[in-house]
Amino acid sequence: MNNNMTIREMMTAARVLKKQGERFTLLGVGPMSKTLLTAALSLAKERDFPLMLIASRNQVDSDEFGHGYVCGWDQDRFVKDVEAAATAVGFDGLVYLCRDHGGPWQRDEERAAGLPVEEAMEICLRSYKHDMDSGFDLLHIDPTKDPHIKGTVPLELVLDRTAALIGELERYRKEKGLPEIGYEAGTEETNGGLTSVGAFSDFVDRLVALMESKGLQPPEFVVGQTGTLTRLTENVGHFNRENARKLSENAEKHGVGIKEHNGDYLSDAVLLEHLPLGVTAMNVAPEFGVVETRAWLTLAQVEAQHVDAGRRSELTARMTEQAVGCERWRKWMVGDTASMPVADALKDAALSAQITDICGHYTYEIPDVREAMDVLRRNLASLGITADAYVASKIKASLDRYAYCFGLYGLTGKLRRINSGEK
Repeated sequence: MNNNMTIREMMTAARVLKKQGERFTLLGVGPMSKTLLTAALSLAKERDFPLMLIASRNQVDSDEFGHGYVCGWDQDRFVKDVEAAATAVGFDGLVYLCRDHGGPWQRDEERAAGLPVEEAMEICLRSYKHDMDSGFDLLHIDPTKDPHIKGTVPLELVLDRTAALIGELERYRKEKGLPEIGYEAGTEETNGGLTSVGAFSDFVDRLVALMESKGLQPPEFVVGQTGTLTRLTENVGHFNRENARKLSENAEKHGVGIKEHNGDYLSDAVLLEHLPLGVTAMNVAPEFGVVETRAWLTLAQVEAQHVDAGRRSELTARMTEQAVGCERWRKWMVGDTASMPVADALKDAALSAQITDICGHYTYEIPDVREAMDVLRRNLASLGITADAYVASKIKASLDRYAYCFGLYGLTGKLRRINSGEK
């Protein structure tokens, strides 16, 4: 993507604006589908705000590692689809492609296989380098997963691996003559050990000092744990406003932004508080996948009322079978349900519906589901209903709640004014 403003330049301009009294929290959006890409870029154009697209390695990754579950995206195909969506909606604003939770053992299968340290580090470096070659703007360096360590990964090890990875990536970037990029460090996961204000402050202080000693710039963001936690389709954590304030203040001392993950399903009241608390950015992903799935299932209900049984798409049944069968729902569940056998989950109508609600977005590119969606589109078109437009409208409405509460309206124009040197 060609923003004419790197993410470091954008963040520099953002700090100037905040010193001038502007209050806003940047938004990172998980790229759950092509429809979401189009909806997010369309809204960012209408509201004039910068958009960060945050892709995990399970969502977008190199073909040699099995690519991603979303649209079979590797980095190159992902970038092309973002560009195509931007062209389709006439978007000429700021969009930043970001790696979310990159690092060793961050793909589910790598962690399950218990890959040796050297192999896991080499694989994640190859993945990161593909990110850079494809034009990603921000890389989240997260070495806090390690299947060989029980419990919390020692802070010293997290620091060493973070600095080592960034050092190697900066060497590669300069060698290839690639544009300057930004970095994100830390994690909201409890195995990362950054769950307290004290641990976070120690991590930031030591990380900045370590990077400076190696001739590296501090990261753009450090992930802080504010108490948020997404399970099922709600935020079951307890947002700690005092911790959020302290985390923001500590990060700001080093010119670093605090990034909050797991921001899904928070109330408007909590979202609005992010402005006075100084939270720099927040990532939201599963919520938008749920919104899209619910939109498709709503359309299937309309189809069931107006289309003969023999011509129906059977989207709900197909999506349910695939959502339960993929087993990705286990990480979102609580209690004994997380370990229930697939066959038993399918027999439980209420549980199957809940799983489909949570994990329907994992199924969109499965041929059986994709075929059903096409049938649904045709059936609804005969009724005067444009399925994709309805789905996009629901996603945009969900996104707009964050854009408004985070003070993002008109922000791109302000950032460009600062970056150009205008007063």
